[in-house]
Formats: sequence, C-alpha cells, structure tokens
Amino acid sequence: MSIVLPLPALGGHLSPYTLSTAAHFPDRVTRPLNRVALAAAHVVADPHADIDPWLQAAPDWDRTIAYREYLWDLGLGVAEAMDTAQRGMGLDWKMALELIKRSVAAARGRTGAVVFSGAGTDHLDLATVRSVDDVIRAYEEQIEAIEAVGGRIILMASRALVRVAKSPDDYARVYDRVLGQVREPVIIHWLGDMFDPALAGYWGAADFPPAMETALDVINRSAAKIDGVKISLLDKDKEITMRRRLDKRVKMYTGDDFNYAELIAGDDLGYSHALLGIFDAIAPAATAALSALAGNDLEKFHAIFAPTVPLSRHIFRKPTQFYKTGVVFMAYLNGHQDHFTMVGGQESARSTLHLAELFRLADKAGLFRDPEQAAARMKAVLAVRGIAT
Repeated sequence: MSIVLPLPALGGHLSPYTLSTAAHFPDRVTRPLNRVALAAAHVVADPHADIDPWLQAAPDWDRTIAYREYLWDLGLGVAEAMDTAQRGMGLDWKMALELIKRSVAAARGRTGAVVFSGAGTDHLDLATVRSVDDVIRAYEEQIEAIEAVGGRIILMASRALVRVAKSPDDYARVYDRVLGQVREPVIIHWLGDMFDPALAGYWGAADFPPAMETALDVINRSAAKIDGVKISLLDKDKEITMRRRLDKRVKMYTGDDFNYAELIAGDDLGYSHALLGIFDAIAPAATAALSALAGNDLEKFHAIFAPTVPLSRHIFRKPTQFYKTGVVFMAYLNGHQDHFTMVGGQESARSTLHLAELFRLADKAGLFRDPEQAAARMKAVLAVRGIAT
C-alpha cells in the first residue's frame, strides 16, 4: 500500500506526497572498487546529556562509532573529525582527538577499514596568533597527537594561517615545514569559503588562478609526502584544471558535492577519487554506483548517482556551512540514530520547508531503507515544529 504524507510547501499549506519504493541498495560492498572513496562522517549527539548545546558538545560515542562501522561495511573509508563532524563548529580539538582515537581503534583489525583524520590549528585562540611560526607549531602539535594513536593525516586548512599570512610565501613556508615531518603521505584539504567564510583568500590570493599556482607548487614539490589533495570549491572546472596539473603520484579527491558523479567518472585525461560529506548521507547508493563503475557499467553508475545530485545540491545550498543539518537528518530518517539532535544545536539551522524538500528528494533517489519509518520520523519532526499532519 502506498504511503502518503502531507508535507509543508511554499505558501503555508500542506501538499500530499506519495512515497516511492525503496531502491534496496546493498548494505555491504560486493566487489573491489576502482576509486578511493572516503565519507566525511558526522557525529551522533547524546540527547540525554545535561549540557548547554551552544557552548558544549556531548557525542554519543557508541552510535558515532557504529556509524563508521556501517560506512566501512559499505567499502567506504572514513575522513574523521572533519567539517562534517562539525569540527570547529561545535567539536573542539580536545573532543576531535578523542573521536580520532576511538575511530582509529575501531578500524584496527577490520580488513580494509581506512581512516584519515583531520589535523589543523583550531585549538589556537585566533586573537593571540602572531606569526606563521605559531601556525607551524599548532599543526605539529595536532599531527604528533594523531600519529601517536596510529592515525593518518588530512592536513586541514587553517583559519589562523589566513589571519597571519602576509603572502603566498608564508603558505609555502608552513606547508613545506609541516610536510617535511609527517610519517606517512597526507591528504591536503583546500576548503572554500562557501564552507567556512574565515578561509577566504586561502593560499594568499582572492582569485583561483594565483591561489592554485601556490598550491600546486607546494603539492608537486612535496609529492612524495602527499597521498592526495581534496578541493572543496563546488566548481568542477577548477577541480579538473588542477587535477590535470598534479604530479602523477598525487590523487585528486573531489570535494565537490554538486558535481561528484561527473568528476569521479572522469574523462580521457583522468578522474577524481572521492572525499565527500554527501557520501555520509547517500552511502549505500555511493557504494552501488562505485561498484557499477568498477564493473565498467557507466550507465548504471550514472543512473544511481543522477537522482542523488539534486538532493546533494539541496543539502549543500547556501549557507553551505549548514549542510551538516541535512546530513544528520538523513541519518535520523534512515534509523541510524533515534533522534534529530545535533552538536551545537544545529538541528535548528535549516527551515522546516528545507527539511520537507530534502525528504522528497531523498525518497525520489530511493535512499530510504524503510519508507514507513522515514515517513513516521518526518511526521514527528513536523509535529515538534508545529505542523500537524
């Protein structure tokens, strides 16, 4: 029997929506993949914690790690303690390190379980940062702590570096120094200011071409120390331009949550691997699509990914930094957590209309494991927000 759910629409009225049939994607990877795929994973909050959510964070560690185990079962690696985990937006360095310790420990002994973890400078007080030497020491401190627990490094972009750098040479000095000390090749993350406005002008330039030249110089000069580079600029042409100029030893990891299907598929001159926040929300579909690509079934690859792209563009719409709300809402609708409570109280960061459209788009992509459960949970959220259905 069809499930019909009244959903809010523009104009203040309810419009009946009939759910489609679930796609029933596999819950485990069934073949080796020919792309490296990392999901930037979210943190499950503890709804029972006696805290002030805007000022403190209290993860539910068991459910948080269980979600990573779900991603590993699907053949996806985990990009840990990144933007999707609300790093620097509810999750401070002390708690991020605890998350990294637990995630690395959980991966140990699991065949094929990959974890890369974010190392940055977010424990610095920006008001007291005076020089690039402060930035270097901060990177060194976090890298040392992550490597001490057996972690691999994603070198995150630094707000502090933006604050104190006087020229592109300062960026080169910081990265050269830090890359010279890492134990294993790292992933460098270039996060655009649409995700974090404090990172505007990264690599010492407001415009992309000169910023890219600085980044390429740093990366290609230290290629032996770099596994890959992830750029999150939501611009496929910029990514392709940079991808074609990378040292052949360096992977391009797409961070483009708008155009990932095309970039992963690639062209005659190359392709991108994936390090994506949207893979947290669409993990089973991502695995199914990547499995089809590994089997040279490009038509099936695009057929699976095509309906997920409108959902991703909706989740990551401006203000893009609030995309985490949509990612966690998907986990709630799909039964991976029993509540829609977020670190930092970020469940309030998107409107009810936004969540209703997310529900429609996720259903059209076949992403609900249990449509009846998803509808019941959507109805509960609407009721809490004052909309009776």
